[in-house]
Amino acid sequence: MLRSLCRTGGLILQQTQRTAPRLWVTPAQQRWASSLPMNTVVLFVPQQEAWVVERMGRFHRILEPGLNFLIPLLDRIRYVQSLKEIVIDVPEQSAVSLDNVTLQIDGVLYLRILDPFKASYGVEEPEYAVTQLAQTTMRSELGKLTLDKVFRERESLNSNIVHSINQASDEWGIRCLRYEIKDIHVPPRVKESMQMQVEAERKKRATVLESEGTREAAINVAEGRKQAQILASEGQKAEQINKAAGEAQAVLVKAEAKAKAITLLSDALTQQNGNAAASLTVAEQYVSAFSNLAKESNTILLPSNTGDISGMVSQAMTIYSTLAKASPKAPPEEPQPSSEEVRTEPEEQRNH
Repeated sequence: MLRSLCRTGGLILQQTQRTAPRLWVTPAQQRWASSLPMNTVVLFVPQQEAWVVERMGRFHRILEPGLNFLIPLLDRIRYVQSLKEIVIDVPEQSAVSLDNVTLQIDGVLYLRILDPFKASYGVEEPEYAVTQLAQTTMRSELGKLTLDKVFRERESLNSNIVHSINQASDEWGIRCLRYEIKDIHVPPRVKESMQMQVEAERKKRATVLESEGTREAAINVAEGRKQAQILASEGQKAEQINKAAGEAQAVLVKAEAKAKAITLLSDALTQQNGNAAASLTVAEQYVSAFSNLAKESNTILLPSNTGDISGMVSQAMTIYSTLAKASPKAPPEEPQPSSEEVRTEPEEQRNH
């Protein structure tokens, strides 16, 4: 019997949904609620819908999704509210920014019914009320911003609009989830001036970048020249130091060689027949000197006895002998007696 009763209620519900009068339902309410069903005692409420029931013209209760029973003639389904997220197109409107620029702007509003009772009895047409509230809030928020900030701070503008709508729609049982601005249209002259401003800004950036590149190039060239001069001066310095060190080393080597040669020569002269060897050396140098005459200059000074080689050699040897006698000779070192000789000497004196 219960099954047949449910079938009968379902058929009556379908017929009432097809033939129910919609004189009291406005076009705005059709978005928020489906066609109002009639009281068929047994009702099946769909998911994500809330049916507001009035008993004798007064709010009675809200039907939950699933199977519900009502009293005929006394109970009446007055509102059907959808609990899904609802999307509303906010129509295009004009607004004036802080710098007195007229803008044409539209948006999209996303909201949801949280309290079906407040949404039914708190406002007459919820969609129209929320739309008007979104438009007025958008105008007031745009009036606080300049044209440049409207494009840069679109996210903050959306959040401010949502916050303002939620403050006013709490009494309606409606919650605004988000608001998005779709299009912003500016007057043609303002658009042209914005394009000129963008082009000027790009030219400015290009000029600045070019000047910075020229400056960096000049700095790099100057730095390269500076480093080249520093390296060249360091190279010259190292070259001069090495050259001076080489010359000093060469002078020391020559001096040491000359000292050794003089030492060997002096040792040779002290030996037997040393004077004869010196006389031979002087004679050879005399002959080699005469062989180089008139090669470097045309002016020549010759002694009167140029052909007398023996006289020249004897004269050179005489000068050498005179210089050797004038130089003081170092006294010969006396041999020091050993410790054994010093010990034995007093014993011999005692024996004598």
